[in-house]
Order: sequence, then C-alpha cells, then structure tokens
Amino acid sequence: MRRSAKVERKTKETDIEVELVLDGEGNYDLSTPIPFLNHMFSLLAKHGFFDLRVRAEGDVQVDFHHTVEDLGIVLGEAFRQALGDKRGIRRFGTATVPMDESLATVSVDLSGRPYLHYQSPILQGKIGDLEVGLIKEFLRALTNHLQATVHVQLWHGEDPHHGVEAIFKALARALDEASRREERSGEIPSTKGAL
Repeated sequence: MRRSAKVERKTKETDIEVELVLDGEGNYDLSTPIPFLNHMFSLLAKHGFFDLRVRAEGDVQVDFHHTVEDLGIVLGEAFRQALGDKRGIRRFGTATVPMDESLATVSVDLSGRPYLHYQSPILQGKIGDLEVGLIKEFLRALTNHLQATVHVQLWHGEDPHHGVEAIFKALARALDEASRREERSGEIPSTKGAL
C-alpha cells in the first residue's frame, strides 16, 4: 500500500498544496515565495527519502509568518495522513547531523501527542529575508499537525544557515527512521493498541 497524501489549505493569507510520498526516493518539486524554505524542504525530501511537492503563495509582502506557519500546518497534516493508523511503523527516530561547525539532534515520537521542545539559543537574526525565529514557528505547526513529539537540540554553531540546515537534515533522518516500516511487527507500536 502506497503511503502518500495530498493536502491543500487556502485562507485569505495563504494558498498551499503539498503532495507527499513517505516511501519515496528523495525527489522534490518546490515552489514557495521563500527561497530559503525551498532549500530546507529539498533537504527534508532528499535526506528523508520522501517525495515532496510543495506549491505555496502567501502574503509575504506583510511578512513571512503566515506562510511559514501554514506550510508547517499543511506539511504536518500530509505526514499524519500518509502515516494512516501507523500500523507497523517504528514510531521512534533520532538523528544527529553535523553541518560544518553546527551540530543538531532531532528525536521524533509519532505518538499522537503533539509536543515541541526546541533548544537553539544560538540561532538569531535573519537568513536572507527570513527571521530565524520563524523556524521554531514552522516546527511547532508541523509538530502540532503531525501530532508527534519532537525534540530539537542545536548543540553548537555560529552560522544560522548551517544551524538550520543541520536541524532540517536531522529532522529528515529522524522522520524517515520513525515512519519506516518495522518488519518484525505489523502491529500498532503501542501497548495501548492505538496512537
């Protein structure tokens, strides 16, 4: 069975469409008004082996907040739908990834309980026109709509671009591990029998 989803969200502020294939090859087709996010989404697809198509328009003339947050909402919903009842998945995933001077760890539990812990005191300022603080807003929206527990720790780094890149690569690897099928069991990975 193909694990995939197509999710659309249209508001007065944004118009977003995401297509996701969990068991993909890392292919991507991205078009958002925020070039740095296009770059981060390409890393998410490539390093998570997800096929990802993203189309987004937003009121970026106001600022990037609405578009960034809504992209997190739609992408999180796409992952949640593609996972279905989560029968036979590994559920947990952790990855630590370096990017030059930066080092990030991301741990994911596809638990059905949304929670984001984000520890990144060194990321400040802007990357291009994007306020670095919006990365946390993206991750919060993704976490809430994926309904997962996600811990993000940027251990060290100096360049904000490298720090965020390490986070997205680690997120990709952790999501890939957590969503991967567990060959030893076709059951829902919980003693409760539901996630």
